[in-house]
Order: sequence, then C-alpha cells, then structure tokens
Amino acid sequence: MTKVFLKKQIQNRVLQGHPWIFGNEVAEIKGDVNAGDIVDVYTHKGFFLGRGYINPQSQILVRLLTRDKNEEINPEFFYRRILKCWEYRQKLGYVENCRLVYGEADDMPALVIDKFNDYFVLQTLALGMEKWKDAIVDAINRIFSPKGIYERNDVPVRELEGMTQQKGFLSAPFDTNLVINENGLRFHVDVVNGQKTGYFLDQQDNRREIKHIVKGADVMEAFCYTGTFSCHAGFYGAKSVLGLDISETAVATARKNAELNNLQDICQFQAVNAFDQLKQWTKEEKKFDVVILDPPAFTKSRENIQKAVTGYKEINLRGMKLLKPGGFLVTASCTNLVSPDLFLQTIDAAARDAKKRLRQVTFQTQAQDHPILRNIENTTYLKFLIVEVS
Repeated sequence: MTKVFLKKQIQNRVLQGHPWIFGNEVAEIKGDVNAGDIVDVYTHKGFFLGRGYINPQSQILVRLLTRDKNEEINPEFFYRRILKCWEYRQKLGYVENCRLVYGEADDMPALVIDKFNDYFVLQTLALGMEKWKDAIVDAINRIFSPKGIYERNDVPVRELEGMTQQKGFLSAPFDTNLVINENGLRFHVDVVNGQKTGYFLDQQDNRREIKHIVKGADVMEAFCYTGTFSCHAGFYGAKSVLGLDISETAVATARKNAELNNLQDICQFQAVNAFDQLKQWTKEEKKFDVVILDPPAFTKSRENIQKAVTGYKEINLRGMKLLKPGGFLVTASCTNLVSPDLFLQTIDAAARDAKKRLRQVTFQTQAQDHPILRNIENTTYLKFLIVEVS
C-alpha cells in the first residue's frame, strides 16, 4: 500500500485526532498515487498514524478513515461504521428522522446521510468516499431495508475533488415529496429541490426551545425558509406569526406546512427581502413580542468573514429594535467560519449599538444527531441563542 510520511513540524493537529492532512503537511510519498485510493499515513519517524483516501487534486490530500492498523477499508468497513452510527442515534432517541452520518464527527469524512423515516438522502463530497458509494448504499439496504435512497450530490465542493455535480435515485424511484413528523408537527420535505438534503434537521431540537416564550405572543420570523420555526410558534400558542423569506417557492411550502398543521389562520407568510423589510419596519417602529432570525450561511470563504459578521450584526440590531421591552430574540447562525465566540461577540455589539440589555435564556449548537468532536472545530457549526431584550 502507498505510504504517506508527514513533515516533522506540522503534524500535531493530526496526532491529536483531526482526520484531514493537507498537501503542505506531507514530506514524502512512497508508492503510486491514484486519486481516491486508500493509503497509509506515518509520522516522519515512521510511526503508523492512520489509513484513509488520497486525492492529489484536493487541497486536503488525505482524509483518514481509521487509526487502527489492522482495520481494512472494504465494504464491510462501511457496513460496520453505518451500523455504529445508527446505534448511537438510537441511544439518543433519534429513531425516525435524523442525520445518520455526519462526516468527520462519525469518522466518515465527506459523507453525509440523512434519514427521513424510511427514506435516505446521501452526499459523497470527496472522491475517496464517492468510490465507496455502492458499498454505502448496500450497507443502508442491509441495515434498514429502506423504501428509497436518493443522492443530493449537486454541490459545488465536489468539483474541487474533480467530480461532477449530480443527483438522482440510488434505489427504485419513489415519490420524493415526503412528509415527516417533528415535535408533534408534520412537515413537507422536498428531497429533490429542497436545500441541502431537503430539510434542516439540525434545528429540530432548537425548535422546541421556543415553546414557552411564544405563548400568546406576536411572532415574526425572518429568513423563515419553509416555516418550520413559524409553525412551531403557532403550535406552541402564539397569537400571530408572520414569516418572511425571499424565495417564493419556500414561502409556498411554508404555507403548505401551516395548512398541514391547521395553523393557516395563525401563521402568515410573505415573499420579501428580509433585510429590506426589517429596515422598513425599524423606521416604522413596528413591534413584536418575539423575533426569530435563522438566516442561511452568509459566507463559505474566509475572505468574507467580516462581511458575514457585518450582516449578522445588522439583522440582529434590527431584530432587537423591533422587539417590545422584555421581548425575546431567537437568533441563529449556520456559518461554519463564524465561531461561537465571534457570533456572541457580534450579538453583544449589536446590543450595544441598539442600546439594549440582553439576558440569555439559552445558547445551544446543532441537534445531538449532528455530533461534535471536541478536537475538531469544524464539527461545531450551528449557533442558536435566545435572549430577553430590554
């Protein structure tokens, strides 16, 4: 097997458990290098570090799959790993809908599998994982006997690995417009055209956190997408809910979700630019009891972090100004490059500018089916905060 030897001075991160090895961390490669092949990785002194897949076209040269020298990477390896992921989710109570495999946090770098009851949606985001797609599908079939499997590999990051974007059935075709249960409500999932894998499972725990603060409240949600937070607010007893999103398609689905849960009289939705609407309402001094902000990622590149921070500060400042005294701000960020500390600093800066005092109710990350490895920063990406604003 091809052997990859690391440089002496920059291997601590890998020694401490991170599965990524960048090209500039490698001192020498002994053997043939074929994109997607399995290779062994060693320290500069020749100590075995791990086994993973290589791709010279990618900035991340090697992604480690195992640190056990005796563990072979074969179809049975993927069966065991996916079974282990499922057993872990069951222990936490995620038996119906969950992120079954969360990449690096499940020792399966660049693999994402979401479970929507009896249907599965997967993403193989690196060439080394793509090569094992048949084994992954076989493992899903063996463990779950699913009603359907679909791939959502229509993501630009695949092109950095020398792959094309694609999506389609990995099983017999099925109706890809699903309905799932969450926290006592029902929601439409568009597997083919929805964001990511069709639905944001990562907020399913956080959506329960608004239960008490929305009772009898006038609620506004900006960037509502398909209205999941809005519907939860209506379900939990809000007096009125108004959801805003720039996408006509998302708003149409939000209205369908409200009807599905008999909330159409409480939950209203508008297809507008949320930034502009927040600005206009601030001028008009419009007020709500609860403001929910759950925007899409503002940047995926380090060069634009400051622009993202500016965007978060602006929407949160406006959100605070739209609250009645003692109202609640529910705010989130899924921008991976904005750390939890930076996010909180940004909210604090917005409060200073808005001359508001914040009292924290809760600060959380993504749902527990998206596990966090303490030694791998990029497994923590979602920030979710509720504060009382006065």
